[in-house]
Amino acid sequence: MRDPYTTLGLPKSASQDDIKRAYRRLVKELHPDLNPGDAIVEQRFKEVSAAYDLLGDKDKRARYDRGEIDAQGRQRADGGFHRAYAEAQRRSGRRGPFAGMNAQDIFSDLFGRGGVRTKGADLSYTLTIGFLEAARGTRHRVTLADGRSLDIAVPPGTQNGQTLRLKGQGTPGMGGGPAGDALVQVELEPHPFFRREGDDIHLEVPVTVSEAVLGAAIEVPTVDGRVTLRVPSSSNTGRVLRLKGKGAARPDGSRGDQYVTLKIVLPDPADPALARFLEGWKPAKAPDLRGHLLADDPSE
Repeated sequence: MRDPYTTLGLPKSASQDDIKRAYRRLVKELHPDLNPGDAIVEQRFKEVSAAYDLLGDKDKRARYDRGEIDAQGRQRADGGFHRAYAEAQRRSGRRGPFAGMNAQDIFSDLFGRGGVRTKGADLSYTLTIGFLEAARGTRHRVTLADGRSLDIAVPPGTQNGQTLRLKGQGTPGMGGGPAGDALVQVELEPHPFFRREGDDIHLEVPVTVSEAVLGAAIEVPTVDGRVTLRVPSSSNTGRVLRLKGKGAARPDGSRGDQYVTLKIVLPDPADPALARFLEGWKPAKAPDLRGHLLADDPSE
């Protein structure tokens, strides 16, 4: 830990009142409730609190200034040398009204909580996972602000932006109060062909001309794996088929549906046999596929 005077932004000649005022100002700026999820600010808050624990106590401060203890309050083996040096370098300070109080005491005074048990602040995190991991459910390890690693369960059907609450994994409480919670917001990576709308999954599936005209049983993917889908004969591009219960999981255990949109795709490279067949094929009646587009054509 660095020098506590530097942490509080004070010279060694600062009075106890100066120390108290600097601490009040800094904890208001750095309090975790005002800076959720900011690990750097949280660490700075801890440093400021530790610095006040040392300098806010007149006896501890005097021992530190004499070189008897270090910035963490531990006894120095070479305290005699540092004591003589420190006594030659500074003036003694006035005893302020908050001297002798620890960080918890002054914090309770600042925020009007009367020294009662206070719950710690919640911490916010972001977890990015794959679309299928969220659909199927998974476990992921996250690293908390204090360096601890925690395995969390992502339930099946988790949506993009959903927040998972990890009880008691936030900052410690004060005065023996309970710890805050860790709030993990889940962000989903986009999938190359699945798309979610509410609890339903949407998918566009290419089919051949023969499959669309004659009908066919084809394999299509779902979030749970492959299933067989029956394509009715005479199916056009844009036709939507439903796979009941193959959508996203709901908290009550039910499922949404999967909707499959058909898209007729010509072979690539082109099939010469198909071209020859169409050249010789004449429909009994040519369909008017574009008449509705030209009905209000001003050029006519």
